[in-house]
Amino acid sequence: MLDIVVIGGGINGAGIAQAAQAAGYRTLLLERGEFGGQTSRNSSKLIHGGLRYLESGQIDLVRQSLRERQSLLKLAPSLVKPVKFYIPIYQHSRRGALTIAAGLSAYALLSELDPLGRFTTIARPKWPKLSGLKQSGLNRVFQYWDAQTDDKALTQAVINSAQSLDSRVLSQAEVLSIEHLADGCSLQYQHQGQRQQVRSQMIVNAAGPWVTELLSRVTPPLKPPPLSLVQGSHLVLDIAAPTGVFYIESIFDERVIFVMPWHGKTLVGTTETPIASIEQKGITAAEQQYLLANYRHYFSANMSEQQLVEKVSGQFCGVRVLPAFDSQAFSQSRETLLHIKPSHPRLLSVYGGKLTTYKHTAQQTLQQLSMVLGPRQAIADVEQLILR
Repeated sequence: MLDIVVIGGGINGAGIAQAAQAAGYRTLLLERGEFGGQTSRNSSKLIHGGLRYLESGQIDLVRQSLRERQSLLKLAPSLVKPVKFYIPIYQHSRRGALTIAAGLSAYALLSELDPLGRFTTIARPKWPKLSGLKQSGLNRVFQYWDAQTDDKALTQAVINSAQSLDSRVLSQAEVLSIEHLADGCSLQYQHQGQRQQVRSQMIVNAAGPWVTELLSRVTPPLKPPPLSLVQGSHLVLDIAAPTGVFYIESIFDERVIFVMPWHGKTLVGTTETPIASIEQKGITAAEQQYLLANYRHYFSANMSEQQLVEKVSGQFCGVRVLPAFDSQAFSQSRETLLHIKPSHPRLLSVYGGKLTTYKHTAQQTLQQLSMVLGPRQAIADVEQLILR
């Protein structure tokens, strides 16, 4: 019998498999598609502390994210790179210079003496060099630091690390059924046309937006907590990459969006659009118009709307799981929810999570698992495992 089966090969599932195997648990990771092939390759490509989460008082999340940023810069130097962020403040910006300065000061304090916690203001004579940023009404430009990554490549590196520790990992493995038993779970899956069955003391459901769909395959049946799905859409523009990441205020609402360099082009995102089901996933015409209008306002006022549409060379859309909400998705907590029903103590489900904090999510999950399974003899320390 295995100790743990992790279902879902995105960044959270990969991190949990790596941490569990390193802690000495016999672990199997199953992914029905390709590793990092869904949400974990459709993010905003950022390893960041979440400056905007300070607005909603998510101090602990920001602090933890900044610690994880520092850790990943050390453990994955070829995959996670520091990048300059710019925040332009205009005459009619909702967030004034004093508010932004206070937020950046708090961000620096929460960085705990990390050199990347520093921020500064850009002198006015340098503004024209900021990738064509709109100059009219511009009052101040702040510059601070965060990091950028290739999300899919990072996920694959964590998968490789888990595998190097002797965790078994399988892609193209579809879970067919899960039977919850008193001493564990019996799981059936299909891989390479063959139906397989395994027994495991614990199962971790890290299927991302498909987390509730997987629960429908469990017997005895269980009811998931109330959740919401929110999609975040991005556009790739065939426009020379900006000099850094621009953190700009939407002209339509209170949200902020990023304009980023990505493989020599410009990446713009993201939206936060509630959807009723994962089948509805896909960038909408309204989302494209929203992103292009914001980009055009700040960077390409001289370009017609149609000319800018013709610059769209790619698009992608990721879906995140949030607690059920009544207000705007933008203001909802990004904390990860780990859920075990008393009726199903051998099945743990992971809801939500951020690319930046996947290791913290893995450690939280491992703490829950160890309460049931007891400790094992660790074989490695994930904080020392270099990711390539």
